[in-house]
Amino acid sequence: MNKLFLHVIRPGINTTIQDLGRNNFYHIGIPFSGAMDKRNFLIANKLVGNNLIEACIEFAYQGPLFEIFGGTIVCAITGNVSFKIFRKNSLEEEGRCYESFILKEGDKIDILSTNKSVYGYLSIKGGLNEKKDFDSYSINTKAKIGANNGQKLGLNQKININQNIDNHVKKHLNYLNSKIEFIRVIKGTNFDYFSESSKKNFVLDEYKVSKLTDRMGMRLEGNKIENNVDTNIKSEGLVKGVIQVPADGNPIIMLSDHGTIGGYPKIAVVISADYDRLTQLTPGSKIKFKYISLKEAENLFRLYNIETENILNQIK
Repeated sequence: MNKLFLHVIRPGINTTIQDLGRNNFYHIGIPFSGAMDKRNFLIANKLVGNNLIEACIEFAYQGPLFEIFGGTIVCAITGNVSFKIFRKNSLEEEGRCYESFILKEGDKIDILSTNKSVYGYLSIKGGLNEKKDFDSYSINTKAKIGANNGQKLGLNQKININQNIDNHVKKHLNYLNSKIEFIRVIKGTNFDYFSESSKKNFVLDEYKVSKLTDRMGMRLEGNKIENNVDTNIKSEGLVKGVIQVPADGNPIIMLSDHGTIGGYPKIAVVISADYDRLTQLTPGSKIKFKYISLKEAENLFRLYNIETENILNQIK
């Protein structure tokens, strides 16, 4: 039997392999990583009948161009994504997100771009034939860990695919990625370090997503946040979504590949229920924050999980 693989004709801007991340290694300085938009990741796997934790190909902005070798595969793409399929017989098709489709040997899939968003996901039935690193396929390019030797996909690479000969029944989902008016946060551990006016203005002012944003962190531009105590503190553990404020007063939101410790005061933490939508904000996008209580954040996270399960159950 021939080996199934994707040949990388164009790797895209930032194309990596991601699953739901790695646990139990925080104490040795290895962050969780994993898919930036968990809900779209899960939907992608469900559309092709995979185990929900199966690794997918995550791409940002301009995606990859692949050619299929060795047989037939079943795929799906999620996110606000424009893509085309070029059949071996020269037919060209417009791709449709949130719908499974077949690619045969010699076909090409061209993931052109994400639209007014950052991340999209390509799932393949049966998953990728890659090696785990620290119990996860998730690539963290800064730490150089994960599948593909911790590197983003490169030109002319072969991405091996597990064989899967099940009959294909097309699956689809009517899904619209929701917009947000504001990002909800709970107060950070160093909330009292900041001036009363800064704490108030943090949720009144509007911030802009900087171009200096990646899987590790999102820098924001706007009115400076004033620290009354100390701009440098003893380094302590960080969590995904925590908002640090360095000496320049411009907040930084820690994202999935963030370092495990940091020494800047923390004014707030983005709630888990808003994290997916946060990560899809493109440079130049405007953000407003809203304080909520820990109890409200926990209730919203439970609701997020229920909504996600209901969405997945719509895929038959």
